[in-house]
Amino acid sequence: MSEQTTPGSPGTGRSRVVIVGAGMAGVQTAVALREQGFTGSITLIGAEPHQPYDRPPLSKAVLLGTAEGSALDVDFEGLAVDLQLGREVSGVRPGAHELDTPDGPVPYDVLVIATGAEPVTLPGTEGVPGVHLLRTLDDAERLRPVLENKHDIVVVGAGWIGAEFATAAREAGCEVTVVEAADRPLAGALPAEVAAPMAGWYAESGARLLTNARVAGVEPGTVVLADGRRLRAGAVVVGIGARPATGWLAGSDIALGRDGSITADERLRTSLPDVYAVGDCASFPSRRYGERLLVHHWDNALQGPRTVAANVVANVVAGAAGEPPAVPAVYDPVPYFWSEQFGRFVQYAGHHEGAGTLVRRGDPAAGSAWSVLWLRDGVLVAVLAVGRPRDLAQGRKLIEAGARLDPERAADPSVPLKAAAV
Repeated sequence: MSEQTTPGSPGTGRSRVVIVGAGMAGVQTAVALREQGFTGSITLIGAEPHQPYDRPPLSKAVLLGTAEGSALDVDFEGLAVDLQLGREVSGVRPGAHELDTPDGPVPYDVLVIATGAEPVTLPGTEGVPGVHLLRTLDDAERLRPVLENKHDIVVVGAGWIGAEFATAAREAGCEVTVVEAADRPLAGALPAEVAAPMAGWYAESGARLLTNARVAGVEPGTVVLADGRRLRAGAVVVGIGARPATGWLAGSDIALGRDGSITADERLRTSLPDVYAVGDCASFPSRRYGERLLVHHWDNALQGPRTVAANVVANVVAGAAGEPPAVPAVYDPVPYFWSEQFGRFVQYAGHHEGAGTLVRRGDPAAGSAWSVLWLRDGVLVAVLAVGRPRDLAQGRKLIEAGARLDPERAADPSVPLKAAAV
């Protein structure tokens, strides 16, 4: 952080913080700055014209018409946040401390990048009528009449979004076929032995799941598979993943990883001074797990902004007093997310990569409620809970505490998970 005390500089109390991205991460950064005592100016820039909104309801409530929207309940005027919507940012010039926009440059003292992620498109389908993505409020609004008219729908991808959309489409009475290139649903998120039981959820709901099936092309009203099969499709919904929305940073000298994420440090600072990154667009090093994590989930967009705000405020206060920066706030969360699909509430906390031991609590074949635990050298590092929210709540606390578990007691679903700690 610069220690200059010229007008508008970070050390004067009149610092200009500009946040690019008006999703959950961007909005919560603005809120956290005010909550933590920042008195300088805050500008929040969003590319969409809509009031900032929450994304989880898009895949169900907004689609099914049970909610008209999911606008965040934030009083931007009361917080003295300059909210600029429908404004694209095309680049950043760190040397000048300016952002490029079609309306002219935007100066900043501190920049927070919270541009989130953008959906991966199915090659060859860009602009094809009847092919949809589901990421924004406009996407959900375009899909609502598809469900209302009960079209035959082909969903490409059996990940979290694909499963949630298929759930909503079946509830709306649509015929649904889900096409997955891998041999199971959630292949990129969970091991085969854990995800395998979830394949049966599709048939239970009346949806058809085709695994080991690749899309060769999309024609009007038809999806053509690589093996020659042709699937009737009044609409096609693509849910094959997302990538960090960081293309606009080309040439800025802000370091990006191979996955396109901004490589933030443990304080969520980028490779450039006075520039932070938070949410789906940024990866961060985790001491807890010993590797860099890129977390595309709501809880990360809620928690990360508090760390960004703490570090911004600490540096502003220190700069104003002519003192060294305060002890940094470090971001090392236990990742958490949830999904509602096919009548089940699925929750996950932690990070299971590299775990050596898998412990099951309950039998998926025997009931709708079960959990899976991952241990590394006896220490709980991740938990997946299906219809067992207490396991998730207790497991998350145990992971945060670095607790060791007795595998035999942990495998007994009648024993509270916290009682398996040793």
